[in-house]
Parts: sequence; C-alpha cells; structure tokens
Amino acid sequence: MAEVSIGDHQLSNLYTRRLALLAGDAHRGLLNQGRRGIERETLRVDTQGQLALGPHPRALGSALTNPQITTDYSESLLEFITPAEHDVATALEELDRIHRFVYTRLDHELLWSQSMPCTLPEEADIPIAWYGTSHIGMIKHVYRRGLALRYGKAMQCIAGLHYNYSLSEDLWRVIKKNEASPLDDKSYQSESYISLIRNFQRYSWLLMYLFGASPALSTHFLRGRQHELETLSDDTLYLPYATSLRMSDLGYQNNAQAGLMPPYNDLESYMRSLSRAVRQPYPAYEAIGTRRDGEWIQLNTNLLQIENEYYATIRPKRVINSGERPVEALCARGVQYIEVRCMDIDPFEPLGISLPTSRFLDAFLLFCALDESPFTDEANNRERTENFARTVKEGRRPGLLLQRDGAPIKLQDWGLELLAQIQSAADLLDAQRGDQQHTQALAAQKEKLLDASLTPSARVLAELQATDKSFEQFGLRQSVTHAEYFRARPLNAEENDYFDALAQTSIAEQEEMERTQCGDFDAFVAAYNQRTPQQLCD
Repeated sequence: MAEVSIGDHQLSNLYTRRLALLAGDAHRGLLNQGRRGIERETLRVDTQGQLALGPHPRALGSALTNPQITTDYSESLLEFITPAEHDVATALEELDRIHRFVYTRLDHELLWSQSMPCTLPEEADIPIAWYGTSHIGMIKHVYRRGLALRYGKAMQCIAGLHYNYSLSEDLWRVIKKNEASPLDDKSYQSESYISLIRNFQRYSWLLMYLFGASPALSTHFLRGRQHELETLSDDTLYLPYATSLRMSDLGYQNNAQAGLMPPYNDLESYMRSLSRAVRQPYPAYEAIGTRRDGEWIQLNTNLLQIENEYYATIRPKRVINSGERPVEALCARGVQYIEVRCMDIDPFEPLGISLPTSRFLDAFLLFCALDESPFTDEANNRERTENFARTVKEGRRPGLLLQRDGAPIKLQDWGLELLAQIQSAADLLDAQRGDQQHTQALAAQKEKLLDASLTPSARVLAELQATDKSFEQFGLRQSVTHAEYFRARPLNAEENDYFDALAQTSIAEQEEMERTQCGDFDAFVAAYNQRTPQQLCD
C-alpha cells in the first residue's frame, strides 16, 4: 500500500488523494450534503429509580407511527429519533426539544441516565412494547415476545445511542468518476459503505475506550448468571479497567449468533449471510415453537426472526417502506447510510451524547470512508473481535496490548496514531465550516488517551468510589439532574403544538390502520417470513 508521511505518521495514498479531491473549491461543499441522525434509547423510571411499569404515555402519541417518539423493546424503553440533518448540531437541537416535550408529558417519572438498566422487576413483570392490533403492529410485538424467549427481557432493557451517518450521493459520484470505477453509481456507493464498515470494525475499539461509559452495573441485572465481575457494593458489580460492559459478553450476547456473520467484503455477502440466518431453523427455537396456548410467541423458529435481531456494532442501512424487510430494501436500492450502534449513553450528558463527541464521530467516520480498507478474512475478524472485547473489559488497563496485523501494539500508541490520521479528515471538515470544532474534538480525545482518568468510564467509577458506591443511586442522581435541566427550559407554544400535533396525527394513523385492517394475521406472518429475496438464500 503506497503511503505518504505526515509528521511521524503514515497516510495512505488513496486517503491523501481523496482528501485533496474533496478539498478543492469544486467539491468541498459536498461535505455539507451528507446527513446525520441520532436515535437515543432511555428507560422510564419512577422517582425511586424503579422501572416504570405503566403503558407508553398516550400523550406521546402512537409508538407505531410517531416518527420521533417511539418505544424499543419494552413499553418502558423510550426511543427518541431525530430527522436526518446536514449538521449534527441541528439533530442535537431536535433531540433536546424531544426530551423537553417528553418531560412535560411524564407523570412523576424520569428518564434513566445510563445504558445499563435500573433495578428491574421480575422478568414476567417487564412489559413488552405494544403497537396495537394492526398486522404491522402485531409483527413488532410478537417479534419482541420472541426476543424475550431467546435472550430474556433484562438484556433487552439495555439502552444505547445509535448514530446514523451518510455522505452525499453526489460526493460518492465525484470519487467514483475520479477513480474511474466501472461500477454503476448504486453499486459503487454500496461497496464504499461496506469499505467504511470494514475500517470501522478495525478501529471501533477506539470508540469504546474514548466513549464507553458502562464500567459498572446493578447486581440484580445478572439474574444469577455466572460472571467474573468484582463487587463494588451490595448492589453494584464492576471491572476496574472496563469501558463498556454493555458491549461485553455480559450485555448484548447471544451464543446462537456466534459465527452467524462470517467476514464479508461486499454487500451481497452481507445480505446473503443475513438472508440465510432468517431462514435457517435453529433446534433450540424449534423446541419452543411459534405458538403457546393459541397465541404467537415468536415469528418463526429460525436463527433470526428478522434481520434486525442480529447484534452488530454497525449496520449498512436503507430507509424501508411499510412492510418491507431491511434486506429487501438493500437488495433493491443499495446502501443509503450506516448506523453506528456501539455508543453508550453518556451519563454526564443530558442528551446522552455531546456535540464534541458527535464532531469526533463525523471525523472518525469520514476517515473510515476515505482511507484504504483492505479486504478482511477469518484471521482479521478474530483479531478485531478480540481487540474490541479486550477494550470493553480492560481498555483502561495501563500498557494494555492489542493486536495489529498479528503484532502486539499498545492501545495508547495505536490510538494516538489513529488520531493523527483522523486529523486530516477533521481539517477538511473544519475548512468547510470555517471553524475548529472537529480539531478541538480530536484534541479532547487525545487527552483521554494520555490520561485514562478523563474517559467517561473512569469518571463513572470515580463518582461511585467518591460517594456511596451504588450504581443505582448514581444513575438516579444523574437522572434527576438531567430532568431538572430539561424542565428548566420549557418549550415555547409553537414547539409544544408541533409535538402535540405529531402525537395526535400518529394516533389517528394507527387507528386508521386498525380500522381498515383486512386479511388474516397468520397469513400475513407467513408472507412476511417469505419476503427475503430468494436469490440471496440459494
């Protein structure tokens, strides 16, 4: 791979050429045309920090059809979704308004400030999200019943933050033309996003070190499962150097999915693996069946009920039509954006994420998109998986070694090298904006690499050690602080009217769907299960 030197670090020739191409006056404006969106999950809790067991508040609209306020797994697990914006600062402003609106409609409840759950009730008492009686609504509900059977409800109550990122289609066309690619526009864009994903998977351990914020959890969460955690107090377990227990094998885990997604180097391989998984019977799920006492309890007995059941740190995505499966949309129209799924909720930020963190993500993802991205294989896959796993459990351990191309390297040294490479992407973004926000965001991350005590995970443990050592009490204190922050800044009348109208319209849409519902749900499920493009399953 040809490289050029910048200081003591190497930039790939491809990265340098692409940066120069986009820095020119003719194309620099294309950097403004990509889009950013944020999805933030958060549990509703009562004033004692216990899970709120009531239904999704009707004042927030229909969880099925409200495009900005919905639920994830549980009635108690809210999900806030911003529109896709050219500037992430605009998306964060919208996320802020959603929080402020929701707090005007919560009845003596709080939004939980952590990724790892509050104290949860017995499994049977955790309410599964309900979306009404339309076929689409019932599909969503039955899918969640299946998740409960397969993984347990407690794991599904973990909250995360998803960062949706795209570059403009015109930008991809400019790069394609400059590199004289023989692919059509759709294929070139799709394969470029897959290339971004390969780089992301190589380097995502860095995000876990810099932004992981779940080094501790409630003792009750594990429900008697075996673990290697240390005891901090009667109600709190932790690992002293952990960054994100949420992303460890204690959080999103599923042994059935081990080996499900072999290394993939193109969109077709990704879609083929997913399509096989949603059609491949799995003996343990076959033993459960799809019905119990005449009611649906899971959509099918395959390895995955639907594509979204596959746990991934990043996904290639395409906006889907009503009733369309994700793999259908990708097969028909290609990759439109990527969804970063490994970000913890930052308990020190009311929104769960800050603008500087978002600016860093933009620079990081632009670097992943523009840099060389060698094809991966089983050995590469094992290496990146082990690097990620080591970082989430031991990322702040002094002198921690990762593996890079089969050779050991200190996490800190590799991280500093990556920041030096990402700096060129930050410079390009700053030149377009006419400020230094991306460079300043990188500088803050460099400080974390030089001093692990500045990381969110270290700050969480410092807070716990300095007070009552209780994860649950820390989570409640932060939740109360954030609630006061939002309630002190009420929306104006126009903003309130906007969200009220959104809620009322969504309720009317759900009621219309149910009123005009026709056909049999069993037949609808059968047809839905068959909608995976057959050519991907052969």
